[in-house]
Amino acid sequence: MRHDGSQVFHVSDFEAGQSLLVSLRRWRPQAPGSEAVQLLRNRQVQIDGNLCEDSQRRLKTGEVVKVLPHAIAAPPTAADIRVHFFDEQLVVVEKPSGMTTMRHEEEAHWSARRRRRESTLEDLLPSVLANSLRAPRRNSPSRVRPPRVFPVHRLDRDTSGLMVFARTAAAERSLVQQFREHSIDRSYLAIVEGKIVGQTIESFLARNRGDGKRGSVADSENGQQAITHVRPVEFVNSHTLVECRLETGRTHQIRIHLSEAGHPVCGDKEYRGPPGRKPITDRSGAPRLALHAAELGFEHPLTGVPLHFESRLPRDLADFLKRLRRIDT
Repeated sequence: MRHDGSQVFHVSDFEAGQSLLVSLRRWRPQAPGSEAVQLLRNRQVQIDGNLCEDSQRRLKTGEVVKVLPHAIAAPPTAADIRVHFFDEQLVVVEKPSGMTTMRHEEEAHWSARRRRRESTLEDLLPSVLANSLRAPRRNSPSRVRPPRVFPVHRLDRDTSGLMVFARTAAAERSLVQQFREHSIDRSYLAIVEGKIVGQTIESFLARNRGDGKRGSVADSENGQQAITHVRPVEFVNSHTLVECRLETGRTHQIRIHLSEAGHPVCGDKEYRGPPGRKPITDRSGAPRLALHAAELGFEHPLTGVPLHFESRLPRDLADFLKRLRRIDT
């Protein structure tokens, strides 16, 4: 058993061609026979890093089967999107982890069926907003035409938290300008490896820092200025719950800055420490990337009135933090 509570099995030539269910039962002879079925139903089995729920899946030599100590969350749906605020100009929502903000250009050719199967927040939000707009009165129309929405920023797929979408072209221009001027107030909560001290991290971020990954480079000619203000909130079991306030908003900025400072975000599989050094092993057992957009503030695009929204840690990260606290006691 690994430090995170998982079990890893490597498929041998002898096991090749056998069903996943049969192999699970043989790999875990002390467990009840029904437990293997339950593991699959609970979404606790991966093959080569991908979730597998098919008990009759035939194994191949060299494949890696991993049994997780906890279930992988089911893909988020429209029901997981929470609307915090809306009016005729904009809508503020809480994006669930595991949902992409918007569709990339290379996905434009996807079929309607595949789009529905892998829906983005931009795809689902119009119908969610239409449900919010539906009047409860008996004589009111039962259906509301889904309104258009315009994304003005994005969150990583595995990051949860607050986002704003425009509902008019004028609102879109105003909000995009506020993001461009870095006047948007954004704060994130992250759970990171080690005990990090309060600091301001400033660097120039580039698409390729020299090893093929996004990261910091030496000068502004090759990168964009990125500033992150870090404040520890709670130290727990060799980890830190930290607040990160963005002065700029570059792609993967918080994940890169914390990783390069030697404190990668728990559950982050891409950024695991300073470049050129051995990657920092993630021993936390985090259920996913432990990063949440907790605060969002901006000026209303029409009235100029300051708006401010807050969001607590979602249940999966709150439960993860509780587990760390129990280990600490």
